[in-house]
Amino acid sequence: MNTAITQPLVSVLLPVRNGSDTLKFAIQSILHQSLADLELLVIDDGSTDGSGDLATSIGDPRVYVLSETKNRGLAFRLNQGIDAARGKFIARMDADDFSFPQRLEKQLRFLESHPEIDLVGCRPVTFHDNGRPIGLFPLAKTHEEICANPSRGFYLAHPTWMGRTEWFRRHRYRIPEVRRAEDQDLLLRSYRDSQFACLPEVLLAYRIHSFDFKRTWLARRSLCAAQISFFYSNREWRNVMSTLLMTTAKVAVDLLAAIPGGEFIFNRRMGENIPPKIISELQEYKIL
Repeated sequence: MNTAITQPLVSVLLPVRNGSDTLKFAIQSILHQSLADLELLVIDDGSTDGSGDLATSIGDPRVYVLSETKNRGLAFRLNQGIDAARGKFIARMDADDFSFPQRLEKQLRFLESHPEIDLVGCRPVTFHDNGRPIGLFPLAKTHEEICANPSRGFYLAHPTWMGRTEWFRRHRYRIPEVRRAEDQDLLLRSYRDSQFACLPEVLLAYRIHSFDFKRTWLARRSLCAAQISFFYSNREWRNVMSTLLMTTAKVAVDLLAAIPGGEFIFNRRMGENIPPKIISELQEYKIL
Protein backbone atom coordinates (compact mmCIF):
# COMPACT_ATOMS: atom_id res chain seq x y z
CA MET A 1 0.00 0.00 0.00
CA ASN A 2 1.31 3.45 -0.95
CA THR A 3 1.68 5.28 2.36
CA ALA A 4 2.91 8.44 0.59
CA ILE A 5 -0.68 9.31 -0.33
CA THR A 6 -2.40 11.65 2.15
CA GLN A 7 -4.35 9.79 4.80
CA PRO A 8 -7.95 9.44 3.60
CA LEU A 9 -10.93 10.44 5.69
CA VAL A 10 -12.94 7.29 4.90
CA SER A 11 -11.80 3.73 4.19
CA VAL A 12 -14.36 1.65 2.30
CA LEU A 13 -14.08 -2.12 2.80
CA LEU A 14 -15.29 -4.17 -0.16
CA PRO A 15 -14.68 -7.92 0.23
CA VAL A 16 -15.22 -10.06 -2.86
CA ARG A 17 -15.33 -13.76 -3.63
CA ASN A 18 -15.92 -14.56 -7.31
CA GLY A 19 -17.91 -11.40 -7.91
CA SER A 20 -16.54 -10.30 -11.28
CA ASP A 21 -20.02 -9.98 -12.85
CA THR A 22 -21.01 -7.09 -10.58
CA LEU A 23 -17.75 -5.91 -9.00
CA LYS A 24 -16.93 -3.11 -11.45
CA PHE A 25 -20.39 -1.60 -11.05
CA ALA A 26 -20.00 -1.61 -7.26
CA ILE A 27 -16.50 -0.11 -7.40
CA GLN A 28 -17.58 2.68 -9.75
CA SER A 29 -20.42 3.60 -7.40
CA ILE A 30 -17.81 4.29 -4.70
CA LEU A 31 -15.37 6.12 -6.94
CA HIS A 32 -18.18 8.41 -8.15
CA GLN A 33 -19.19 9.47 -4.65
CA SER A 34 -19.61 13.16 -3.90
CA LEU A 35 -17.09 12.54 -1.11
CA ALA A 36 -13.72 12.12 -2.83
CA ASP A 37 -11.50 11.86 0.27
CA LEU A 38 -11.56 8.08 0.49
CA GLU A 39 -9.68 4.87 -0.13
CA LEU A 40 -11.35 1.72 -1.40
CA LEU A 41 -9.93 -1.55 -0.09
CA VAL A 42 -11.00 -4.40 -2.34
CA ILE A 43 -10.29 -7.55 -0.34
CA ASP A 44 -10.18 -10.58 -2.62
CA ASP A 45 -10.98 -13.78 -0.73
CA GLY A 46 -9.31 -16.27 -3.04
CA SER A 47 -11.44 -15.59 -6.11
CA THR A 48 -11.00 -17.88 -9.11
CA ASP A 49 -12.86 -15.69 -11.63
CA GLY A 50 -10.37 -12.83 -11.95
CA SER A 51 -12.09 -10.49 -9.48
CA GLY A 52 -8.76 -9.31 -8.08
CA ASP A 53 -7.34 -8.56 -11.52
CA LEU A 54 -10.51 -6.70 -12.48
CA ALA A 55 -10.23 -4.46 -9.41
CA THR A 56 -6.56 -3.82 -10.11
CA SER A 57 -7.34 -2.82 -13.70
CA ILE A 58 -9.58 0.06 -12.55
CA GLY A 59 -6.49 2.25 -12.38
CA ASP A 60 -7.72 4.72 -9.76
CA PRO A 61 -5.06 5.56 -7.13
CA ARG A 62 -7.70 5.38 -4.39
CA VAL A 63 -8.25 1.65 -5.04
CA TYR A 64 -6.09 -0.84 -3.17
CA VAL A 65 -6.43 -4.56 -3.77
CA LEU A 66 -5.61 -7.00 -0.97
CA SER A 67 -5.47 -10.36 -2.69
CA GLU A 68 -4.69 -13.92 -1.62
CA THR A 69 -5.29 -17.25 -3.31
CA LYS A 70 -6.79 -18.88 -0.20
CA ASN A 71 -10.46 -18.60 0.77
CA ARG A 72 -10.54 -17.49 4.43
CA GLY A 73 -14.16 -16.29 4.79
CA LEU A 74 -15.90 -12.95 5.05
CA ALA A 75 -15.22 -12.23 8.73
CA PHE A 76 -11.48 -12.89 8.34
CA ARG A 77 -11.30 -10.59 5.31
CA LEU A 78 -13.24 -7.81 7.01
CA ASN A 79 -10.88 -7.93 9.99
CA GLN A 80 -8.00 -7.81 7.52
CA GLY A 81 -9.50 -4.70 5.97
CA ILE A 82 -10.04 -3.09 9.38
CA ASP A 83 -6.34 -3.60 10.16
CA ALA A 84 -5.29 -2.12 6.81
CA ALA A 85 -7.69 0.87 6.88
CA ARG A 86 -6.05 4.28 7.20
CA GLY A 87 -9.18 6.41 7.40
CA LYS A 88 -10.75 7.97 10.47
CA PHE A 89 -13.99 6.27 9.45
CA ILE A 90 -14.73 2.86 7.91
CA ALA A 91 -17.61 2.16 5.54
CA ARG A 92 -18.87 -1.17 4.21
CA MET A 93 -19.74 -2.08 0.67
CA ASP A 94 -20.63 -5.37 -1.00
CA ALA A 95 -19.43 -6.47 -4.43
CA ASP A 96 -22.94 -6.76 -5.87
CA ASP A 97 -24.59 -3.60 -4.50
CA PHE A 98 -24.64 0.06 -5.56
CA SER A 99 -24.07 3.16 -3.40
CA PHE A 100 -25.95 6.29 -4.45
CA PRO A 101 -23.56 9.22 -5.08
CA GLN A 102 -24.18 11.09 -1.80
CA ARG A 103 -24.23 8.08 0.49
CA LEU A 104 -20.78 8.46 2.08
CA GLU A 105 -20.96 12.24 2.33
CA LYS A 106 -24.31 12.17 4.14
CA GLN A 107 -23.24 9.42 6.53
CA LEU A 108 -19.97 11.19 7.28
CA ARG A 109 -21.76 14.48 7.90
CA PHE A 110 -24.09 12.69 10.32
CA LEU A 111 -21.26 11.05 12.27
CA GLU A 112 -19.32 14.30 12.49
CA SER A 113 -22.37 16.13 13.87
CA HIS A 114 -23.32 13.29 16.24
CA PRO A 115 -20.14 12.33 18.11
CA GLU A 116 -22.12 10.00 20.38
CA ILE A 117 -22.97 7.69 17.44
CA ASP A 118 -20.53 4.86 16.69
CA LEU A 119 -22.17 3.28 13.65
CA VAL A 120 -24.70 4.61 11.15
CA GLY A 121 -26.49 2.87 8.30
CA CYS A 122 -28.97 4.05 5.70
CA ARG A 123 -32.15 2.63 4.26
CA PRO A 124 -31.56 0.33 1.29
CA VAL A 125 -33.85 -0.31 -1.64
CA THR A 126 -33.81 -3.96 -2.67
CA PHE A 127 -33.76 -5.40 -6.18
CA HIS A 128 -33.49 -8.82 -7.82
CA ASP A 129 -30.55 -10.17 -9.83
CA ASN A 130 -32.58 -9.53 -12.98
CA GLY A 131 -32.97 -5.85 -12.09
CA ARG A 132 -36.59 -6.11 -10.95
CA PRO A 133 -37.31 -3.87 -7.93
CA ILE A 134 -38.56 -5.51 -4.71
CA GLY A 135 -39.12 -2.95 -1.96
CA LEU A 136 -37.68 -0.72 0.74
CA PHE A 137 -35.84 -2.38 3.61
CA PRO A 138 -37.63 -2.01 7.00
CA LEU A 139 -36.56 1.19 8.75
CA ALA A 140 -35.44 1.65 12.35
CA LYS A 141 -33.77 5.04 12.87
CA THR A 142 -32.64 5.31 16.49
CA HIS A 143 -30.50 3.05 18.63
CA GLU A 144 -33.54 2.18 20.72
CA GLU A 145 -35.55 1.20 17.64
CA ILE A 146 -32.70 -0.79 16.09
CA CYS A 147 -32.04 -2.68 19.32
CA ALA A 148 -35.65 -3.00 20.51
CA ASN A 149 -35.68 -6.79 20.25
CA PRO A 150 -32.17 -8.31 20.09
CA SER A 151 -33.57 -11.85 19.99
CA ARG A 152 -35.30 -10.94 16.71
CA GLY A 153 -32.27 -9.21 15.18
CA PHE A 154 -31.16 -5.70 14.27
CA TYR A 155 -32.54 -3.76 11.31
CA LEU A 156 -29.25 -2.22 10.20
CA ALA A 157 -28.24 -3.59 6.79
CA HIS A 158 -24.57 -4.59 6.75
CA PRO A 159 -23.56 -3.06 3.36
CA THR A 160 -24.83 0.35 4.49
CA TRP A 161 -22.63 0.71 7.57
CA MET A 162 -20.25 3.57 8.27
CA GLY A 163 -18.59 3.89 11.65
CA ARG A 164 -15.61 5.20 13.50
CA THR A 165 -12.47 3.18 12.89
CA GLU A 166 -11.74 2.84 16.59
CA TRP A 167 -15.18 1.24 17.05
CA PHE A 168 -14.45 -1.40 14.41
CA ARG A 169 -11.08 -2.14 15.99
CA ARG A 170 -12.69 -2.51 19.39
CA HIS A 171 -15.53 -4.67 18.09
CA ARG A 172 -14.08 -7.06 15.56
CA TYR A 173 -15.82 -9.79 13.59
CA ARG A 174 -15.84 -13.14 15.34
CA ILE A 175 -13.41 -15.87 14.25
CA PRO A 176 -14.50 -18.61 13.62
CA GLU A 177 -17.18 -16.58 11.91
CA VAL A 178 -20.89 -16.86 12.46
CA ARG A 179 -21.53 -17.95 8.89
CA ARG A 180 -23.90 -15.73 6.90
CA ALA A 181 -24.74 -13.79 10.08
CA GLU A 182 -21.43 -12.17 11.02
CA ASP A 183 -23.00 -8.69 10.99
CA GLN A 184 -25.86 -9.59 13.34
CA ASP A 185 -23.42 -11.31 15.68
CA LEU A 186 -21.22 -8.19 15.81
CA LEU A 187 -24.21 -5.95 16.57
CA LEU A 188 -25.39 -8.36 19.26
CA ARG A 189 -22.02 -8.37 21.00
CA SER A 190 -21.59 -4.60 20.82
CA TYR A 191 -25.00 -2.94 21.16
CA ARG A 192 -24.89 -2.49 24.93
CA ASP A 193 -21.80 -0.29 24.90
CA SER A 194 -22.38 1.36 21.50
CA GLN A 195 -24.77 3.77 19.83
CA PHE A 196 -26.28 2.95 16.43
CA ALA A 197 -28.39 5.03 14.05
CA CYS A 198 -29.84 4.77 10.55
CA LEU A 199 -30.49 7.56 8.06
CA PRO A 200 -34.04 7.34 6.66
CA GLU A 201 -32.82 8.27 3.19
CA VAL A 202 -32.44 5.58 0.53
CA LEU A 203 -28.72 5.69 -0.28
CA LEU A 204 -27.90 2.11 -1.31
CA ALA A 205 -29.37 -0.42 -3.74
CA TYR A 206 -29.17 -3.87 -2.17
CA ARG A 207 -29.13 -6.85 -4.54
CA ILE A 208 -31.24 -9.79 -3.35
CA HIS A 209 -30.43 -13.18 -4.84
CA SER A 210 -33.05 -15.83 -5.49
CA PHE A 211 -34.36 -17.45 -2.33
CA ASP A 212 -32.23 -20.40 -1.29
CA PHE A 213 -33.57 -22.36 1.69
CA LYS A 214 -30.24 -24.09 2.47
CA ARG A 215 -28.37 -20.79 2.52
CA THR A 216 -31.06 -19.14 4.64
CA TRP A 217 -31.18 -22.12 7.02
CA LEU A 218 -27.42 -21.85 7.54
CA ALA A 219 -27.78 -18.18 8.49
CA ARG A 220 -30.72 -18.89 10.82
CA ARG A 221 -28.90 -21.75 12.53
CA SER A 222 -25.63 -19.85 12.92
CA LEU A 223 -27.27 -16.74 14.33
CA CYS A 224 -29.54 -18.71 16.66
CA ALA A 225 -26.52 -20.49 18.16
CA ALA A 226 -24.69 -17.17 18.64
CA GLN A 227 -27.74 -15.53 20.23
CA ILE A 228 -28.41 -18.40 22.63
CA SER A 229 -24.75 -18.46 23.67
CA PHE A 230 -24.79 -14.70 24.29
CA PHE A 231 -28.06 -14.66 26.22
CA TYR A 232 -27.24 -17.80 28.16
CA SER A 233 -23.88 -16.36 29.29
CA ASN A 234 -25.75 -13.29 30.55
CA ARG A 235 -28.49 -15.41 32.18
CA GLU A 236 -31.19 -13.81 30.06
CA TRP A 237 -33.58 -16.73 30.02
CA ARG A 238 -36.46 -14.79 28.48
CA ASN A 239 -34.27 -13.85 25.53
CA VAL A 240 -33.12 -17.46 25.19
CA MET A 241 -36.74 -18.60 24.88
CA SER A 242 -37.62 -15.69 22.60
CA THR A 243 -34.71 -16.57 20.30
CA LEU A 244 -35.89 -20.17 19.99
CA LEU A 245 -39.47 -19.09 19.25
CA MET A 246 -38.42 -16.38 16.78
CA THR A 247 -36.09 -18.71 14.92
CA THR A 248 -38.74 -21.43 14.72
CA ALA A 249 -41.26 -18.95 13.32
CA LYS A 250 -38.78 -17.61 10.76
CA VAL A 251 -37.85 -21.11 9.58
CA ALA A 252 -41.55 -21.94 9.18
CA VAL A 253 -41.96 -18.91 6.92
CA ASP A 254 -38.78 -19.89 5.06
CA LEU A 255 -40.28 -23.30 4.35
CA LEU A 256 -43.38 -21.67 2.91
CA ALA A 257 -41.21 -19.36 0.78
CA ALA A 258 -39.33 -22.39 -0.55
CA ILE A 259 -42.38 -24.12 -2.02
CA PRO A 260 -43.33 -23.44 -5.67
CA GLY A 261 -45.12 -20.11 -5.88
CA GLY A 262 -43.92 -19.04 -2.44
CA GLU A 263 -41.56 -16.33 -3.69
CA PHE A 264 -44.12 -13.62 -2.89
CA ILE A 265 -43.63 -14.41 0.84
CA PHE A 266 -39.90 -13.87 0.45
CA ASN A 267 -40.45 -10.58 -1.38
CA ARG A 268 -42.98 -9.25 1.15
CA ARG A 269 -40.35 -9.41 3.86
CA MET A 270 -38.26 -6.85 1.98
CA GLY A 271 -40.46 -3.98 3.17
CA GLU A 272 -42.54 -1.17 1.73
CA ASN A 273 -43.33 -0.35 -1.89
CA ILE A 274 -40.74 1.82 -3.64
CA PRO A 275 -41.73 5.46 -4.28
CA PRO A 276 -41.63 6.61 -7.95
CA LYS A 277 -38.76 9.01 -7.18
CA ILE A 278 -36.55 6.11 -6.07
CA ILE A 279 -37.56 4.05 -9.12
CA SER A 280 -36.45 6.96 -11.31
CA GLU A 281 -33.09 7.11 -9.55
CA LEU A 282 -32.57 3.37 -9.97
CA GLN A 283 -33.29 3.73 -13.69
CA GLU A 284 -30.95 6.71 -13.93
CA TYR A 285 -28.13 4.70 -12.38
CA LYS A 286 -28.96 1.77 -14.73
CA ILE A 287 -29.76 -0.59 -11.87
CA LEU A 288 -33.19 -1.46 -13.26
